[in-house]
Amino acid sequence: MARINPLKARIEAGKAGVGVLITMPSVNVAQILAAAGYDYLFIDMEHGPIDLGSAHHLIQATAGTKCAPLVRVSTPDVALCKPLLDSGAMGMIFPMINTAELAAATVQAVRYPPVGVRGWGPFYAPARWGLPDANAYFDVANDEILNVILIEHIDAVHNIEEIVAVPGIDIANIAPMDLSVSMGFPGQRDHPEVLEAIAVAEAAIKASPIALGGMALSAEEANAKIERGYQFFVMGTDTSLLQGASARLLDGLVR
Repeated sequence: MARINPLKARIEAGKAGVGVLITMPSVNVAQILAAAGYDYLFIDMEHGPIDLGSAHHLIQATAGTKCAPLVRVSTPDVALCKPLLDSGAMGMIFPMINTAELAAATVQAVRYPPVGVRGWGPFYAPARWGLPDANAYFDVANDEILNVILIEHIDAVHNIEEIVAVPGIDIANIAPMDLSVSMGFPGQRDHPEVLEAIAVAEAAIKASPIALGGMALSAEEANAKIERGYQFFVMGTDTSLLQGASARLLDGLVR
């Protein structure tokens, strides 16, 4: 049976998946970006002003495209994840996974029993996934949903071998901005000590069954990281795209 989750299909085929982080509770923005060719939308409920109803609409805005809706919540709590998955999210993203215990909690939150503790109630997910009913969704959900953890603190780097040994994680994404903050070098993602920590995390993730992810702010950076084994990229935010395009229109204008 072919994969329902297009991003998971890409990862398993050895290809890279690229996405953009969404902070705006705007269906219009989500529709445009989903149709632009990104492999996933990173719907941010950790920092962005997006509530549950807005997240549901953003998830549905990706319908009819090959763009998978992923949602970041603040903590691996099944109560936070359940309504988002029931809305049709194809993956969850968890920040600050610094220990194996937290990594295991993410698995519990996104999987149905016996693997996890997610409760039954996918009233909208089957429609988003193109499935006939809730039973059909239940049969495939555990295998289709992507579990993405963020490695974004030096404690996570120190515990990386134990973290990647936890079964049920699909992608470990190295987030250099928070990592640099945790190391005392805020914003310096190219600081030698930050790069050294990233290299440690990279090596452990690549030696595991988990796909390696990270930040790439240009095609050139993404291509270089693909050569190093990366398969998952955050390539910007809705706000940065809007700000950047707006600034370029005004650059050089005489007024």
